[in-house]
Amino acid sequence: MRPLSCLCLVLSSCLSLTTAVPTSPSNTPQADGNVVNQTICNGKQYTYQRLAGYGFVPSNARDRYGDTLGGWGSSIAIDQNTWRKLKDGTYTGTLYAIPDRGWNTQGTVNYQNRVHTFSISLTPNTKATASSPSPPNLSLIYKSTTLLADPNGGPTTGLDADPSGGLSFKDFPLLPAATFTGNGFGQPGPGGKSLSIDAEGLVLNRDGSYWISDEYGPYIYRFSRSGKLLTAIQPPRAFLPTRNGSISFSANSPPVYDSDRTVTPADPQSGRSNNQGLEGLTAAPDGKTIYALTQSALIQDGGPNNPFRRQARLLQYSIRNPNRPALEKEYVVTLPLYTDPTSKKTPRKVAGQSEIHYLTPTQFLIISRDSGFGRGQDNSQSQYRHIDIFDISAATNVASPANDNVANGSIASSTGVLEPGVTAATYCSFLDFNVNSELGKFGLHNGGGQDAGLLNEKWESLAVVPVDGKKGSDGEFFVFSVSDNDFITQDGYLNGGKFRYSDESGFNLDNQALVFQVKFPQGVDPL
Repeated sequence: MRPLSCLCLVLSSCLSLTTAVPTSPSNTPQADGNVVNQTICNGKQYTYQRLAGYGFVPSNARDRYGDTLGGWGSSIAIDQNTWRKLKDGTYTGTLYAIPDRGWNTQGTVNYQNRVHTFSISLTPNTKATASSPSPPNLSLIYKSTTLLADPNGGPTTGLDADPSGGLSFKDFPLLPAATFTGNGFGQPGPGGKSLSIDAEGLVLNRDGSYWISDEYGPYIYRFSRSGKLLTAIQPPRAFLPTRNGSISFSANSPPVYDSDRTVTPADPQSGRSNNQGLEGLTAAPDGKTIYALTQSALIQDGGPNNPFRRQARLLQYSIRNPNRPALEKEYVVTLPLYTDPTSKKTPRKVAGQSEIHYLTPTQFLIISRDSGFGRGQDNSQSQYRHIDIFDISAATNVASPANDNVANGSIASSTGVLEPGVTAATYCSFLDFNVNSELGKFGLHNGGGQDAGLLNEKWESLAVVPVDGKKGSDGEFFVFSVSDNDFITQDGYLNGGKFRYSDESGFNLDNQALVFQVKFPQGVDPL
């Protein structure tokens, strides 16, 4: 087992717009004193002060089971009880992280889902400039891993769910399951059938348990401290993927040992789109309410095609009794558009969301970004990579039997036009990852050569901690974001270190991390 190296992050810019307009690195406002950018969202002013940190974990780092740490940037959470500001100005804490479904760039594999734990240390460097950049100032030391299991203790899997059926357990809804041959990696073994999870969102509970959202279901799961499944929230029927009149959990992501396997039809006919499930997950600080947001529109609301898949749905559940979660409300978040200079056929595309984070009962941070740009991609310059804000105070609660309880329940047309009477959340563009004057402080860049300083494509996680090391009463916070590297390495190991792989891309993608320093308005409580 190898220790992980350092990791660091900092926040970026924004404009207040109902329909977010992407800003390129060339016209993004540059840092002036302690302000990179500001936005006002429903009367509340948010400020991106500076990029405060950067770090990375090597692509071939491994966990205690001998497996590549991989895409643990799918979601992160920092235990607030461990966050400390030391006398010398250094910050320390404990970070939890989840990989998604394992290495899957050439097909899904029988990867047991898990939660990693890291010890982190951030040493701010306020003197760094693009002409005199700082080395990585966030260290992250791998500590432990908790493997996830079904209610009977059986291992979960990242393999694509079967196109029909699932697994049944007492007091649980039908759960997505993958039937596999051999050991599920294309090697000899007894075969089997396991609960299938594509983990994307993580919330820590005070009792040590975890809420984890997934894309296959798309479900929200609660696991014990030891990793055993305790609760499964099945979303309304309109969210469940349907093919040929029945629930079909497959995301059309065949296994690595049978890459020609197909599902008919390839896309669901209603419900969540393939690989566009409950990507974002967050909870209120009191632990009584949890929120989950689809990555983009449901099929019947305009998904899966650009530019129509903008109307993402936000679910709000009461978890006062975590054994009996109850749907309280549901809202629509209209995602921003950006212009893809590489696409002549469909230049206007939706910036799908990758994570959300609670700020107030009505306002949330949201990562919205483009796809196919960055380290390891054909085009290195991202057009839209933001931490934005949305506000649901004036949005319509669309929860209803007509919208939710039938397979094709819709809140928008097939081209993404909202139904009459439906008002979406207010969307405010805020922090731009791609400000090169800030990235340069740590030798990083958006666009340009394919070197180690080029930002990765996928930024999928958010964690917020106070700059004062206490409660953040001055409104200043660090926002952490880590990239998901899709397990891309030339020195990869899975299945307890027995399955070795080398990604066909030829790249080694380190898990990059950024730390942004921001100032939130009075009344915001993200902790």
